[in-house]
Amino acid sequence: MSIKRTTLLTLALSLSAAQPALAYVGPGAGLSLLGAFWGLIVVLFAALGFIIFWPLRRFRRRVQTSTGAGTDASAADDRKPDV
Repeated sequence: MSIKRTTLLTLALSLSAAQPALAYVGPGAGLSLLGAFWGLIVVLFAALGFIIFWPLRRFRRRVQTSTGAGTDASAADDRKPDV
């Protein structure tokens, strides 16, 4: 027998002989686990979004400053407020 066939046969026998765990996850532990997974998913998507959108923001700002579109707004922000 080849090693690949022996490995597949061993894996099939191991999986067919497995018994159920008969474990109970209560509502508190289950909700905590779901909350942790949701947190991880949100963090991963936020990081991916920042990685994708950061160069786009820099490009947009560079285009705006080169065309002079942002000069009027910056001048209005430099004024002193009337007291």
